[in-house]
Amino acid sequence: MSQQNPIFIPGPTNLPDRLRLAMHVQSQDHRSKNFIDTFAPALEEAKKVFGTIDGKVLLFASSGTGGWEAAISNTLCARDRVLICRNGAFSHRWINLCQRHDLDVEIVEAPWGAAAPANAYEIALKADLSYKAVLVTHNETATGVRSNVAAVRQAMDNADSNALLMVDGVSSIASMEFRMDDWGVDIAVCGSQKGFMLATGMAILAISPKAIETMEHATLPRTFFDFNDMLKNNASGGFPYTPPLQLIYGLRESLKMLLEEGLENVYARHFRLAEGVRRAVTAWELRTVAHSSNIASDTVTAIYVPEGRDANELTDHANNAYGVSFGIGLGKLNGKAFRIGHLGSLTDVMVLSGLATIEMSMADLNYPITLGSGVATAQEYYRQTK
Repeated sequence: MSQQNPIFIPGPTNLPDRLRLAMHVQSQDHRSKNFIDTFAPALEEAKKVFGTIDGKVLLFASSGTGGWEAAISNTLCARDRVLICRNGAFSHRWINLCQRHDLDVEIVEAPWGAAAPANAYEIALKADLSYKAVLVTHNETATGVRSNVAAVRQAMDNADSNALLMVDGVSSIASMEFRMDDWGVDIAVCGSQKGFMLATGMAILAISPKAIETMEHATLPRTFFDFNDMLKNNASGGFPYTPPLQLIYGLRESLKMLLEEGLENVYARHFRLAEGVRRAVTAWELRTVAHSSNIASDTVTAIYVPEGRDANELTDHANNAYGVSFGIGLGKLNGKAFRIGHLGSLTDVMVLSGLATIEMSMADLNYPITLGSGVATAQEYYRQTK
């Protein structure tokens, strides 16, 4: 029965039965009218989640990493200058991907636990107007930190930069507010396995008219991830190769669920769940990796274990003793912190079960906590805000 327990990693997230059933479809002809009637509306409805009217949504059979690669390979040339902040494991991975594509990468270094500093972007851009792209991780999944994308766009505008603004929204889009058009984002990247509550295997991107224009001059190689091929086929409701059929059917249903709940309600729910977790952490007298509450993520909370403790021992114990998974610390946080994912298909009661489980695990390992303290604190918050 352990497989009945929810998971509390920041993706892949729990699959609601409604979406599992939607993906449980027989193989069919992806050039048929039935597929077109599902696919075309899904592309259009997904624009609401990204917060764009002018942009186009593209789907690729890939994880979010493929979305990163598609973003740069369709718009840039070798040795193009790009500017990006490194403030966690996933921003670091995007940097590595850019370097492997022979881009000239300028890195704004920020502490793990801090947001991407818009002022540092502005200084760098004013000093060099040759940057072709500015990259920012909206929600750094390794540290549980949200960066201000609108502030980065303002920094670009202050510097009169004509660069493309590319955003990694893998662990934020469909869970936290995202306003592509209002924030002046040119490419936004996310994946099926987080806020959209689906299985892993589909990168979902939104691209602006400016990004589409830029493709004409881009010379980095791409075949599978070619935006032009995808746009051309999407125009008639098709796909340039065999699509991830089951995931697309799931996406159509996922969009229905998100829009039925209402996007503002989705964002408010994620804030409530996250705030309950953060209050539990305070009750445990532990520290979040996020330096302050105003940059704390609403989809994942990274938590330092006490000095001398091994966070991996804690997550291993929770899994082995209670059949519940929590996120491990990544990169320089490995062994020092664990993560509680609170995004996607989750409720107050489900989150409380996760808090109770990690509390029992800490008590089993003789952590200096009072059993029930975090759970009671979160319970009281959820009771007052329901």
